[in-house]
Amino acid sequence: MNYWLVKSEPDAYSWQEQLKNNIEPWTGIRNHQAKKNLQSMKAGDLAFFYHSNVGKEIVGIVRIVKEFYPDPTDPDHKWCCVDVQTVCTVPVPVTLKQIKTIPELQEISLIKQSRLSVMSITPEHWQLLCQLGQVSSQDIDK
Repeated sequence: MNYWLVKSEPDAYSWQEQLKNNIEPWTGIRNHQAKKNLQSMKAGDLAFFYHSNVGKEIVGIVRIVKEFYPDPTDPDHKWCCVDVQTVCTVPVPVTLKQIKTIPELQEISLIKQSRLSVMSITPEHWQLLCQLGQVSSQDIDK
């Protein structure tokens, strides 16, 4: 299994909308590195749902349930998307400010490539971020 972080501006698509919809296509990605990351996602992979711009925090976890396919919002058919399903809300949101204070997290793409909207997360960083957010394995295995 691989781990990811996907970013959304809450005024464009929020965690509350994800909770309501449960399964939703992750559309609108228009960056080549982010596209490569979407193409690398496999069904069953997990991703943190991150509110960018407003909040700047990890607020939830989603599971990839459909691997990449053409993005229906792209009239030129150059971009792709995946479908994500709600797994759980992060009990204690993990802020970017908090992440920046932790030496073990200084190499994550959220800091190194802050504009990237879809990024991989190492298993070690995933575990640490789950601990910070008080996410238990039971929360994920529901």
